[in-house]
Amino acid sequence: MSDVDSIVFVVDDDDSLRRSLERLLRVTGHNVETFSSAAEFLQRPDPDMACCLILDIRMPNLTGLDVQRAITEAGRPMPIILMTGFADVESCVAGMKGGAADFLLKPFDEDDLLRAVTAGIIQSVELRKARQVRGELENRLVALTPRETQVFWLVVKGLLNKQIAAHLGTKEGTVKLHRANVMRKLHAQSVADLVRIADRLESQGSSPARARSDLQAAPRDRAQLA
Repeated sequence: MSDVDSIVFVVDDDDSLRRSLERLLRVTGHNVETFSSAAEFLQRPDPDMACCLILDIRMPNLTGLDVQRAITEAGRPMPIILMTGFADVESCVAGMKGGAADFLLKPFDEDDLLRAVTAGIIQSVELRKARQVRGELENRLVALTPRETQVFWLVVKGLLNKQIAAHLGTKEGTVKLHRANVMRKLHAQSVADLVRIADRLESQGSSPARARSDLQAAPRDRAQLA
């Protein structure tokens, strides 16, 4: 897969290999940027396009695993292809546990590298789409009032309007009004839609603290009201 709207980063302190990889990737239609050090790469802002990173594990100062951790901690949606000239099982395990998209042992076959790059770019496209969808959902969630947010999280826990009203100390008719506003603001047509939205938000750690407190309390209240 080559795409003018994607970019491949190569980070390796081996000048010869770095130039070789750059030539190979450019010939196969990829945009490429190379870096001779991890520190140099980490100063580069994320591109506004799909991307993947080919990263050497063994480098002076900051290692490839250091870079992987920094990218993960920063929440950067960048698939990483780790490579090394040493069959270091501990590093391989650490890299894969850290979420590496692939692991290549030098010298590797060019076709294996290109397949890994293609898979990495496809993964990046999917990650960017998921981030966009999540951003849109978070923006809709912000549009809810504090009370509507509480109602939203209680609805997705399975509480009925009457139970939610008792839990919040309000009237059932008021809950119905808040619920209708939640459906409209979140562009939901059913409770199932709300549940899917909640799942997406929670899977990315996006549920606000004020809502989680009600979310945690809801099952206990539901049991008391049942």
